Amino acid sequence: MTALPPYRADAPASAPLGGHELSARFTGGASTAPPRKPKRKRTGLVLGLIGGAAVIAAIAITQVSASMGYDTAAESHADAVASANSEKTQLRAEAADLQALADSAGLIVAGENEAIVAPAETEAALAGAVAEAESAAAEADQLIATEVPVAGEKPVWFWELFGATTKLEEKRDEAADLADELLAEAADVLTASDAVTESGVALLTSAGEAAVAFEAAHISARNDAVIELRDAAAAAIATTTIDDAAVNAYASLQSAAAQVVATENEELAEKSGPLMDARLEIEAFARALAPGVLLEFDWAPIVNGAGFNGSMGGYTTWWWDEPGRSVIQLSDSVAEQWPADRSRALVAHEVGHAISVKCEDMYDSSTQDSIEKWATAWAISMGYTDDANGVWAYGYPPQSYIDAAAGCR
Repeated sequence: MTALPPYRADAPASAPLGGHELSARFTGGASTAPPRKPKRKRTGLVLGLIGGAAVIAAIAITQVSASMGYDTAAESHADAVASANSEKTQLRAEAADLQALADSAGLIVAGENEAIVAPAETEAALAGAVAEAESAAAEADQLIATEVPVAGEKPVWFWELFGATTKLEEKRDEAADLADELLAEAADVLTASDAVTESGVALLTSAGEAAVAFEAAHISARNDAVIELRDAAAAAIATTTIDDAAVNAYASLQSAAAQVVATENEELAEKSGPLMDARLEIEAFARALAPGVLLEFDWAPIVNGAGFNGSMGGYTTWWWDEPGRSVIQLSDSVAEQWPADRSRALVAHEVGHAISVKCEDMYDSSTQDSIEKWATAWAISMGYTDDANGVWAYGYPPQSYIDAAAGCR
């Protein structure tokens, strides 16, 4: 018979009969919780995560710091560049003004065949100032051509930003140094400009003032030329800056002076001959009687219908404008009879007409008779009593005219 397996009291009721079942654990005892990972492994993970975050934070801080540092350097660089560009713009304008000034002064220095010569030291001072100005202008142009260092593109990463910031700071320093150099050069340009202006104005002033002596040395020049010289001299003396107007003023002065010489030569040529010395003596005599009045003289065989057979003729034209001027015409016979009293008296009568430009309000100039009586009265008031003073031709003037004429000098 078949043997049955032993009965197991702990076997579940539903366990099948026969066979055998292995236990899940070969050790005895109660059942336990599932196994856990070692605690030290979880701590390592946390520390790793914290360390990674710290690295990321450090990188972020470094990135931000590098970016801010670059921005600060960029702002400082921009200020330095703006200053340099501003100084460059200012210097460019001042250098252009200096060059224009030097060009104008150079034209004055280069003048040739000058009738009025300024003192040698004045011309030398202007020539030296022009040379210095041209040198300063050239140096300024060279400095203006210097490029202002630019910033370039801003890098992205901190390891690039740090190096770029250092270079940007160097460029900032270069821009600041350039601004300082531009400012210093501007001071040199202004100094050169002042020197040219000062020496140029001094030259024109001295030349203008020399016109007085120049006029006196060319006493026989025609009135129009003398007036032009005076006007040109006044313009030269009034010059305060050296520019195209100053160049024109100086050229006009020299041209007027040349015209004075030319008209004097023409007048002297007309008066040449046997009577020349007497004519010049008479002209000097007339000018001495009426200082301050521009007198011009013309000579001819017949003047105002007289000149032959011992007669003498004279005729005067005058202008009331400023300056008072007159043209006196005399017959050759006046010079032939010089220095007789009658010649002096006739010349004094004509000067009486000429000097009336200084005493317009002292007599009635509305009639020819009054005009002639005035000239006669003036000759008498000067002590020229020969009848050629006008008495013979126009009669004796009233004492009131003589008294009034005595106040006209």
